[in-house]
Amino acid sequence: MLWVMRFSGFFSAAMVVVVLSPSFQSFPPAEAIRSSQLDTHLRLPSYQASTSLHSLDHRFSFRKASVFRNAEKCCSTGHEITGVCHPSLLHVAITLDVEYLRGSIAAVHSILQHSLCPENIFFHFLVTDTNLETIVWSTFPQLKFKVYYFDPEIVRNLISTSVRQALEQPLNYARNYLANLLEPCVRRVVYLDSDLVVVDDIAKLWSTSLGSRTIGVPEYCHANFTNYFTAGFWSDKRFSGTFMGRKPCYFNTGVMVIDLVKWRRVGYTKRIERWMDIQKTERIYELGSLPPFLLVFAGRVAQIEHRWNQHGLGGDNVRGSCRDLHPGPVSLLHWSGKGKPWDRLDSRRLCPLDALWAPYDLYGHAP
Repeated sequence: MLWVMRFSGFFSAAMVVVVLSPSFQSFPPAEAIRSSQLDTHLRLPSYQASTSLHSLDHRFSFRKASVFRNAEKCCSTGHEITGVCHPSLLHVAITLDVEYLRGSIAAVHSILQHSLCPENIFFHFLVTDTNLETIVWSTFPQLKFKVYYFDPEIVRNLISTSVRQALEQPLNYARNYLANLLEPCVRRVVYLDSDLVVVDDIAKLWSTSLGSRTIGVPEYCHANFTNYFTAGFWSDKRFSGTFMGRKPCYFNTGVMVIDLVKWRRVGYTKRIERWMDIQKTERIYELGSLPPFLLVFAGRVAQIEHRWNQHGLGGDNVRGSCRDLHPGPVSLLHWSGKGKPWDRLDSRRLCPLDALWAPYDLYGHAP
């Protein structure tokens, strides 16, 4: 009974946020252009696209998403888009893998539902399993997207052991290589993790001014930044000196706006790789792919409103703890942490805010 009361209280509070916050209000739905209308070089190789859904694990059964109708102001431009390089496109990159596929599908669904002009969104999916794109075709048959194979061997020898095995997966590091993987004509991209939903028009995030910076993120300067590196790092001026003249703050790499032109020009991928090389011998951090980003960019980012990364909602699934929303408006909910909403829904061990993720879940057969 206490659990029910607790859930009811949290859920009621969450629903108040939904009702009162403009960022939760759906925009008029839109219809995307069929993938077959895109340039032929965006089509998948036949040996990949022909993979039968029946040959895939039953965990990968998703309902077909509803078709979203364009807002009237978008119709004049949407049907003229014929390729990935079209200047009207808004680019979003997300990873697809076996463990997080359900989350990735929900994230895409949420973006389409809340975008004013979803027909202008082009998705770039990073994979290490080339069979997963079949799921995207069947779930979003009118989606504009391209699948990019990320070779795990690129980072295999750079990855160090982490406090959580999940953080050691090669695909976690694919975001470091977006500038290399995506076409040179793609000048900016929004990178999103798979354990989140967007409840606002992503075009607002996309259009954030980065000024002279290469990436834009919500910063969290109240966090104890020293905790993200070992005592050995801070005691060695060769390493800690990298923050001299900077005011570094923690940021979460699950939501980033990236200027790919500046990234390519400066060569930030190599800078991140150099810190990963040092980590192999010096053990200067414990947390997988995040610290190299902090070492390169902390104190050198464009600030984005916190509403665009209400992170930490995953809490700690081992202890069953649940997190509440941070104060302020909400445009994106992020279940970073050990607990994922799809796992808790299946196990019937719900946290209150998981009810905000569930409407975007397309898992399972149609009733």
